Amino acid sequence: MQMSASLTNRFERRRAETRQALVRAARGILAESGDTGASIRAIAERADVGFGSFYNHFTCKPDLFAAAVADALEEYGQAIDARLHGVADPAERLAGGLRLSARLADSHSEIMRILCHSELGRIGTGHGLAPRARRDMEQGMTSGRFAVVDPVIALTVLNGSLLALLELWFNRPEADIHQAADTMAQMLLHMLGLPPDEACEVARRPLPAAA
Repeated sequence: MQMSASLTNRFERRRAETRQALVRAARGILAESGDTGASIRAIAERADVGFGSFYNHFTCKPDLFAAAVADALEEYGQAIDARLHGVADPAERLAGGLRLSARLADSHSEIMRILCHSELGRIGTGHGLAPRARRDMEQGMTSGRFAVVDPVIALTVLNGSLLALLELWFNRPEADIHQAADTMAQMLLHMLGLPPDEACEVARRPLPAAA
């Protein structure tokens, strides 16, 4: 006997809620200490779900923590998108993503701590800013805005700049990471082919206000 559509929808909704509760619990652990050694039972208790529920969604703890990092990075990328909505210039978008990363440290501190406590290189994976930066880089090259010889190297430099911002935010709280981000954005744009004066102007434009 097949379940009715309403029962199926309710089951799927509860299943999604359980998975998200586990992901949120893993995000909390990563933000607090980065300790991935917590037991599955402890994670399930923190998520307020049954122990057996874990295996309905994940095969092992590394899968859960990878999902937690991906979830945090996607939220991070969406927050950047929301602020840069309507900005057409790929140079301004690329610079804006880097500059806003520093500004979001205050409002999205959990995500920043997750990145600091997890493998920092994950910031350059297929989530968060990486696909967005790749899109902006490709549009900038196609339009002639950027004079990039090797886009892979350019994206690697951008990734390194983001990691440097994380290090400043986490290990040197006295540092002005807003100023550092603006300077890094200016240097990045100049590296991509913008004249020095224009790179400075684009990297110092007022950032779009939060909605």
